Amino acid sequence: MSQKTPLPLDIRLMNAIASLLLVATLLLGFGALLGWAARLSAFAIQGVSVTGDVQHYNAITLRANVMPRLQGTFFTLDITAARKVFETMPWVRQAIVRRDFPNRLKVQLQEHQAVAFWGPEGSSNLVNSFGEVFEANVGELDDDNLPRLNGPDNQSAQVLAMYQTLQPQLDPLDLTLQQLELSPRGGWHAELDSGTLVELGSGSATDLLARLDRFAKTATQVTARYQRTPEQLASVDLRHTDGYAIRLEGVTTLDSTDIKKQ
Repeated sequence: MSQKTPLPLDIRLMNAIASLLLVATLLLGFGALLGWAARLSAFAIQGVSVTGDVQHYNAITLRANVMPRLQGTFFTLDITAARKVFETMPWVRQAIVRRDFPNRLKVQLQEHQAVAFWGPEGSSNLVNSFGEVFEANVGELDDDNLPRLNGPDNQSAQVLAMYQTLQPQLDPLDLTLQQLELSPRGGWHAELDSGTLVELGSGSATDLLARLDRFAKTATQVTARYQRTPEQLASVDLRHTDGYAIRLEGVTTLDSTDIKKQ
């Protein structure tokens, strides 16, 4: 029985290299074919389906505002970049973008839920339920009777939390915190829907809550002494240790002698 003579080493190396080159050529060709196919107009993004708790957007408005800004086809689209484009829309807080074969996108949106205005009077910035500041068309608000919060940059969440802590203390008096502001030095100032100005002072939420609770429990009795109601308070100063000072509309604490001296 005859045995085959092994091929010389150099011949075997040449055959192996030729095989590798053939495989590489086929892979490159296949890759080029896939790249060409991925860019076909048939795979261009044609539509968007929208889910989530959405009030200000639908597929039509998103198609008009977002689609022209998306780059690529179904296969080449950068999903992260697409998500960022959706999140630049005024009311969109968060977007989750997925491909929907062969040429559509599925987008789940979470919108900002406006709970307050942010900034000085006249500012159209808003605060969402997470305490984040965002910009949007205030004309699209479902309820434009929102409180106004203000404070140093990056303190919106703290101001919102304080508002949510203090407001329940005023509910028995049928009064509402219309404005709440944190000064750069840490002092809290408020204005009620009745127009009453309130100096809350500085300190923790527990400190402010104790002061406001003391006022809420006695305000009706105190104002009744002057035939007034808590709604007729012009100002309240809660910064005192063992009590608080008030100023009532149409009521003076000066006697006639003091008035004549003025």
